[in-house]
Amino acid sequence: MGGTKHRMREFAIHMCRVLGVEETKLLNLTKHAHRYAMYKVGPVLSISHGIGIPSMSVVLQEVLKLLHYAGSRDPVFFRIGTSGGLGVPPGSVVVSAWGLSGTLEKSYDIPVLGKIRKLPSYFDERLCQEVAAAASGDGYSTYIGGTMAADDYYRGQARLDGPLCDYTEADKMAFLRTLSELGVRNIEMEATAFAGYTREAGVRAADVCVTLLDRLQGDQVTSSKSTMMGWQMRPIELVGRYIAEHCRSQQA
Repeated sequence: MGGTKHRMREFAIHMCRVLGVEETKLLNLTKHAHRYAMYKVGPVLSISHGIGIPSMSVVLQEVLKLLHYAGSRDPVFFRIGTSGGLGVPPGSVVVSAWGLSGTLEKSYDIPVLGKIRKLPSYFDERLCQEVAAAASGDGYSTYIGGTMAADDYYRGQARLDGPLCDYTEADKMAFLRTLSELGVRNIEMEATAFAGYTREAGVRAADVCVTLLDRLQGDQVTSSKSTMMGWQMRPIELVGRYIAEHCRSQQA
């Protein structure tokens, strides 16, 4: 799973190449629904989920039901995307060990029947280690660490470049340093719910994101478009390699 339709088509095309599937057979199975894209490449579903927890959680739960009705056993979920780094070089890949909410809790809080239900937001430790190990020798840094999932792109991520801002640069930096001290290595907008729902469903999952900047150095991305496009292929290639190796081991 990943945010945009374009990224998930790129992932599907990449999986066609690594699994030896004809790219001409690649179809968006949910095209006429106009909600999200879904491609099937061999045993792999590549699905877009939009921006943020609300849209991601709808798609994720629908896919969980789909796999249940299809009789799928022991599925593994990945989320790939981009993020803001925290104390790591731009272009690094972060494999999330856990998600942290905007109130600094390792849980996803969802109102159910008028009460807040807390879903622990921890990812599968063994899967995280296996994915990170698959990046060995790729020429970029890979980290296993915490991921903050913000509910808002601007104030929720302590940015100063939004239309509304009621805190100072010093306030922002103090908060970002607190996150870093807690072990947070990147900031995005889905990790807590992705970890919480998959954990509750009993399926293994990993969140794998490339960082486009170091938030301790500023709010603006300064790298060129071509550089960022290359960086965005890193989670695609890393997760693709893990899946290909897994498929080969299952066939052996």
